Amino acid sequence: MGMVFGKITVATPKFQVLHSTPTYEIRQYSPSVAAEITYDPATLKGNKDGGFSILANYIGVLGKPCNTAAEKIAMTSPVITTTAAEKIDMTAPVVTAESGGRVRMQFILPEKYKTAEEAPKPVDERVVIREAGERKYGVVGFSGVAGEAVVKEKVEKLKAELERDGYKVAGEFVLARYNPPWTLPPFRTNEVMIPVE
Repeated sequence: MGMVFGKITVATPKFQVLHSTPTYEIRQYSPSVAAEITYDPATLKGNKDGGFSILANYIGVLGKPCNTAAEKIAMTSPVITTTAAEKIDMTAPVVTAESGGRVRMQFILPEKYKTAEEAPKPVDERVVIREAGERKYGVVGFSGVAGEAVVKEKVEKLKAELERDGYKVAGEFVLARYNPPWTLPPFRTNEVMIPVE
């Protein structure tokens, strides 16, 4: 019942707040390892969030884990979606942000996986394990459904505030969604994160 009302009961990424304003925070995130899929929603019946079930299969949320160790991996939060800017062949390897129709979705793996090599190898070749070093983001949180119009408005406002305050935007935004889809919209936790220098 708690998940319907937005209670987050799974691990979340570690970060340090470097600066806080009434509207946003600057956060330094610790290194992490993620399972990632990049795809064209058209190949998944037009579903922009279609990569979710593929990643969920990898960690074993929907039954037997689809990894070579058959190891169930704990779900963490948030699910990360971002721009898929580089060209990837249609036959190559969780939206809300997209480029040329392609989306990238990530599940951050539990802290016990310190390197990509430590994580179980995916059976589905579309799933890639990636490492991310320390990174700094400007972050704004919001509730409700993270629809494209709402996300676009949050991104534009956050970019303007960051630039006004002297931060240099260092890449495309990331959308972090912390709750399952059955969570009532007013209780959902979402964040727009923009990399900064």
